[in-house]
Amino acid sequence: MAATKASKEQKYDRQLRLWGDHGQEALENAHVCVINATASGTEILKNLVLPGIGAFTIVDGHTVSGEDVGNNFFLSDSSIGKNRAQAATELLQELNSDVSGNFVEESPDKLLDNDPEFFHRFTLVIGVQLPESTCLRLGSVLWSAGVPFLVCRTYGLIGYMRLVVTEHTVIESHPDNALEDLRLDLPFAELKNHIQSYDLDSMDKKDHSHTPWVIIVAKYLEKWLSEHNCQPPKNYKEKEDFRQLIRLGILKNENDVPEDEENFEEAIKNVNTALNSTKVPSTVEDFFNSEQCNNITSHTPSFWVILRAVKEFIQNEGNGNLPVRGTIPDMIADSQKFINLQNVYREKAMQDAAAVSKHVECILQSIGKPPESVSEKDIKLFCKNAAFVRVVCCRSLAEEYSVDSVNKDEITSCMDSPDSEMVLYLMLRSVDRFYQQHSRYPGVYNYQVEEDISKLKLCVNSLLQEYSLNVNIKDDYIHEFCRYGAAEPHTVAAFLGGSAAQEAIKIISHQFVPFNNTFIYNAMSQTSATYQL
Repeated sequence: MAATKASKEQKYDRQLRLWGDHGQEALENAHVCVINATASGTEILKNLVLPGIGAFTIVDGHTVSGEDVGNNFFLSDSSIGKNRAQAATELLQELNSDVSGNFVEESPDKLLDNDPEFFHRFTLVIGVQLPESTCLRLGSVLWSAGVPFLVCRTYGLIGYMRLVVTEHTVIESHPDNALEDLRLDLPFAELKNHIQSYDLDSMDKKDHSHTPWVIIVAKYLEKWLSEHNCQPPKNYKEKEDFRQLIRLGILKNENDVPEDEENFEEAIKNVNTALNSTKVPSTVEDFFNSEQCNNITSHTPSFWVILRAVKEFIQNEGNGNLPVRGTIPDMIADSQKFINLQNVYREKAMQDAAAVSKHVECILQSIGKPPESVSEKDIKLFCKNAAFVRVVCCRSLAEEYSVDSVNKDEITSCMDSPDSEMVLYLMLRSVDRFYQQHSRYPGVYNYQVEEDISKLKLCVNSLLQEYSLNVNIKDDYIHEFCRYGAAEPHTVAAFLGGSAAQEAIKIISHQFVPFNNTFIYNAMSQTSATYQL
């Protein structure tokens, strides 16, 4: 067992640094369904099989054609004539023996007719190159079942993704520029005592130059507050004066030249970080005021139960503040001083998490659930990330497509610039309309490209008319989409495969924030955009 754990750590080393053991565990417990093993479908799966997804199932009723072999690395000449789901599954499984691959030789429409509940069992369903009608049917089934749905499509030089999830909660959003949680403006009792234990004036040179910068800033902040009516430095000038105050504390040698004390330089550099005011972020405040947080029932997911407990903690033990995060940045200091400071924050974080845990217990009791239904590990993780929790709520496909609830404002404002990626979205919707009328996509046969241009133009106009969209689509785009002939170039499919797998892992691991809700990639200009439609 230990050996397999070690070999797994070696095998997945780089990704474990990204999403940790618990993220990997979520991935290994997931079962993803991919509909259609086209070039885009197999590229998505490749990027899920390599990091070790638990299981995948391909649903595809098509037989492999020569055209498939031409753009799909997971099909070979010998696959021609075989079922596409089976052929792709065999080759994808070779990438990672830890992964279980399954296939269903059936079209999604047949499954929706005979056994719609088939799709309920999956962690996530990814629909690739689906006609609009199938997409809407499947979207409705998955929306009702609460199963996340990712729609992916490569159409010529355009990539498209649409995420459909009723509510997706994220505890570890991994923000890029997270500010430290040092509480120097509102030090808790243990931190105050720790700061008091330092006396910079009576230290020898070695200790003075190895005192953590957090302590240095805290000491000089006390001094500043006593001289400035308890007001911290706020504007640029005051912060510069405060930096100067710290600078004057650097020891001088016998020639009255300042010593080279890197910890003081570090303190001066980190003044902005250190003086950040401690407050509950507005996004988190909004969650506290939401219906889900204030109306807890026995069906409420643990995310909202812990969030409610954190809210109660803030109103009581937290004195208006979130639980202490318990981490400090690396800094110049001797090991003992650094560890002592680290322990002050760590122990306070543990105390705060224990207090939140008590609130969780009371909430669970009030809804008739046992205390173990929310784990200590989850509570600690939540407390550590409380400032960065996120919730993504997408609109359903039915809402997006309905004339009454279409997001006209977003479409119209984006179309102010006629070459924005929004025009590609409208063109994809138009080619779907073409497909409904002609049972094929425009320009699939070379000899029809010319006559399809006028037919597609009619579809574009009827779409704009139906949704009362007063926007203009250049003829160039209509020509271009006819020229594509619904082709699925491998280069675009590969890009989309990487992007979709990344979003799938975010959904599965509940880490990092997925896009909301439409992503368009333009391979001609190498640009992309996200819209809320």
